[in-house]
Amino acid sequence: MRRVKLDRIDRRILRDLQNDGRMTNVELARRAGISAPPCLRRVRALEEAGFIRGYHADVNPDALGFGVTVFAQVGLSSQAEADLKKFEELVNSWPLVRECNMLAGEYDFVLKIVAEDWDDYQRFLTTKLTSAPNVAHVKSALSIRTSKHTPGVPIDVDSPDIPEGTEDDEDEDYVEDEAETPARATRR
Repeated sequence: MRRVKLDRIDRRILRDLQNDGRMTNVELARRAGISAPPCLRRVRALEEAGFIRGYHADVNPDALGFGVTVFAQVGLSSQAEADLKKFEELVNSWPLVRECNMLAGEYDFVLKIVAEDWDDYQRFLTTKLTSAPNVAHVKSALSIRTSKHTPGVPIDVDSPDIPEGTEDDEDEDYVEDEAETPARATRR
């Protein structure tokens, strides 16, 4: 991964793609105030540097028959690193589990689980989750509704580019040269 300094244009690109990953490169460039070829180069650099991990559709669970969302707090019998990794590997094999976060505190993990209905969740709970090796206890919390769903992180476009006294021209990755040969135009 290349090191990339994020300037105002990069942050604008990240914010706009986070809000609409299907935006054309031309529209993205227009919003960022640059032309399409350097915009595409910046997007590729942000992808290569790991700032952009992928592009996804925001699918409506209810429309696909997944009417129940449950947050399960899971406590394990052992918190040895090998046991934690085994649990995470097992969780990754369960399609109903959409998110898995390791916690500090009373519980070791919180899982976001979708199911068709409460009975479907109960089957998953009893046949998979509570019967999994090393699982000591599970506390389930049924989501009544989602009032906010904002993936990603807040991106402040207007934050300073480089803190005072830390400028380093050797690390600069971007050259705004319109004559530079553009990369393959895969984002339109």
